[in-house]
Amino acid sequence: MNVSRPARCVFCSFSRAAAPGARVPRRQFHLSPVHWAESKAPKAGVRGPEGKTLKQITQNMKEGDFKAYTSEEKEALAKHYTPEQLAAIETGEAAISPQDLAEQFAIRKDQMKLRYLDDLSVIEPGVDKHIRAPESNSDPHARLKTEEELLEDFSRFFAEMPPDATAVDWVRFAENMRVTVGKEESELNPHSVLIPSLFAPGESLSQDPQPEKAATKLENKPQESEEAMEALKRLRLATGYSTAQIRGLKLKTLVQHSVVNQTRLGKVRRMYCLSIAGNGNGLLGIGEAKSEEATDASMQSIHRAIRNMQPITRYENRTIYGDVKGKVGAVELTLMTRPPGFGLRCQHLIFEMCRAAGIHDLAARVTRSRNPMNTVKAAYQALMAQRNPEDVARARGKKLVDVRKVYYAGRT
Repeated sequence: MNVSRPARCVFCSFSRAAAPGARVPRRQFHLSPVHWAESKAPKAGVRGPEGKTLKQITQNMKEGDFKAYTSEEKEALAKHYTPEQLAAIETGEAAISPQDLAEQFAIRKDQMKLRYLDDLSVIEPGVDKHIRAPESNSDPHARLKTEEELLEDFSRFFAEMPPDATAVDWVRFAENMRVTVGKEESELNPHSVLIPSLFAPGESLSQDPQPEKAATKLENKPQESEEAMEALKRLRLATGYSTAQIRGLKLKTLVQHSVVNQTRLGKVRRMYCLSIAGNGNGLLGIGEAKSEEATDASMQSIHRAIRNMQPITRYENRTIYGDVKGKVGAVELTLMTRPPGFGLRCQHLIFEMCRAAGIHDLAARVTRSRNPMNTVKAAYQALMAQRNPEDVARARGKKLVDVRKVYYAGRT
């Protein structure tokens, strides 16, 4: 290393002119185009209320321009702030020196300056929050007009209508006609928070209020055929579930397509359905069925899935124990456990199965073939192939102690 190099570099800095660096454009927070070059023609400054431009105001800034709050201003602030907030405001004002404000109040000319000037004391409707109507405009006793009251308004309009009426008169009447009875400001300029409930329970624009018990009876009345009722009775006898429990299950038909059987009499076409059933809390089952009609095949597969429901081992009632693999035919897949809040990141078939079983955090990878029927069977096989750590510990003659609620105040 040459000792004279630092000295030579120092002298070179005085002798050579520094090359101007390329100006790198930055991303602005404004949609207006950026003007990199200064305009040669002098621009007329925007004049304030005293007839001075912004440049003149910044040059002639003095300490006396920053005055303390007057008693009238403090009374106006007391209407919007609490005494503690006013004390904090006064403390912050006292901590800032007027001399520093007078010296530092200027338009920024550094490289990080903003390319626009905004008056932050003005509320912009497109950016800032809108000004809400006062709370006094709300009317909790407002109600919709009845049909008789609306007919009176129409009859009054037709009675007072001039002989040479035009469409403008009708539009003016439609715009000014009120649909509520109560305070006028409550309908034309209501407060956005205290909006009155204009409808009674069970009432809408299309129908009159009805008793809630009658509505619930109509909703819960089953509309099923005799064959469906007989199949439901057989399912209740086979599983021991009640009708309410069966209807509360999560049912889904995942695979549905037609199959053909070649016989000596010709091709016999039928529908194939593969469905799943789960209670969302650790039970999952799959069922297959074939029938001449798609609805019959779907119903049979769902009933078989309910009969085949088995408990799925879940860790913390949200994910699986470790990574498991499943293989059916040419379909090979891997189900991987994930931390809380990860969600279900897998294909839609496995996603529906996890929702029905009550698994919330899981990732899956399907390799080789992606046949839908074999994918569902392989995923069900992988879920059933989990090894419970308690069973492993019992087989080894050990004890499995759960220390999650002991350390870290039970937060792990």
